[in-house]
Amino acid sequence: MKLLIIVNVDWFLYSHRLPIIIEAKRQGYDVHIGTKITNLSIKKELLDYGFVIHEIPFDRTGKNISNLIKVALSILKLLIFLKPNILHLITMQPIIFGGIAAKLCRTKKVVYSISGLGHVFLSHSFFTSIRRWIVINLYRLALSNKPRVVVFQNKSDFNLISKVSALSDSEVVLIPGSGVDVNKYLFSKIPDTEPTILMASRLLVSKGVKEFIEAAKILKSKGIKIKFQLAGKPDVSNPLSISKIKIDNWVSKGYIEYLGYRDDIHKIIPKCHIVVLPSYYPEGLPKILCEAAACGRPVITTYEPGCQDSVENGVTGLLIKSRESKELANAIEKLISDPGLLNSMSLKARKRAEKFFDIKSVVESHIKLYRHLSNFKIK
Repeated sequence: MKLLIIVNVDWFLYSHRLPIIIEAKRQGYDVHIGTKITNLSIKKELLDYGFVIHEIPFDRTGKNISNLIKVALSILKLLIFLKPNILHLITMQPIIFGGIAAKLCRTKKVVYSISGLGHVFLSHSFFTSIRRWIVINLYRLALSNKPRVVVFQNKSDFNLISKVSALSDSEVVLIPGSGVDVNKYLFSKIPDTEPTILMASRLLVSKGVKEFIEAAKILKSKGIKIKFQLAGKPDVSNPLSISKIKIDNWVSKGYIEYLGYRDDIHKIIPKCHIVVLPSYYPEGLPKILCEAAACGRPVITTYEPGCQDSVENGVTGLLIKSRESKELANAIEKLISDPGLLNSMSLKARKRAEKFFDIKSVVESHIKLYRHLSNFKIK
């Protein structure tokens, strides 16, 4: 069976879907990847696994019309040339362009993975409302291929998309996130050191980076001895990216320690007390929050889609309103001043991660979907 996975960028596939396609390859699927290559070392590793790579010139800003046309034509040509038995589309542009191309090419057996709805659902201006209406209707068209399976990571996305696409129960699967290797992200006790608060994400305004900085200012102004660590790197292709100049300024003023991009986050989390993600970006299910839970770290995040699904409020962490730095500061102060609550949340977070976020169950769920579609007889 020829499996084609289309995703907007190589690093997202590598960080969020690699175990799935490795297992698919092991199960005997001929795995092809359509994506934008941004990292040659990732490309080499994917080729070493035996995957076939087809480069597609995705532009994640979605503002270059000529580029969007190139992307649409690239996907259309790929489907005509490859004729995949199963098509798996991940993230917005691949879903919309890939779904419409699949309809034109009569490509059957499509899996759509909706991992958050993105910035188009973030703003509420007049023009973005029009754009959102267009995107919703494009989703409706793109998701109209049958047989189909639509994978959601949170209930908010499910409630919105299932209504516009008239999805039946048999066509919907809720898989909580991309999974975490609980044998790599090991449980450890809360360290007996100066409280350390970690935020690790793409460095975007909409991820709540500025609220994180403001919370640091508030607590440090109270004379509380506490460390704030920021991990990640600016996303230069995103208009909401935080500049390196700003980060350096925050460091020089003593608000934060900047860790940069880290590929050893499983070693960083155990050194902290709390992981925060004050995001108001429409997430799928943030991977960092699943990783934090696996390490036994309480989480503070927002009531936004995806974020709220990662936490049992008051049990494994705390939920706060988005764009509220004072509320974030209060939540941090509440936890660090109550070691008993912090340790209780730590143990329960690990148990929840083992139950819901284990990568093994996420991989198995995807392989079952592929098998289901492989065995589906088209009339």
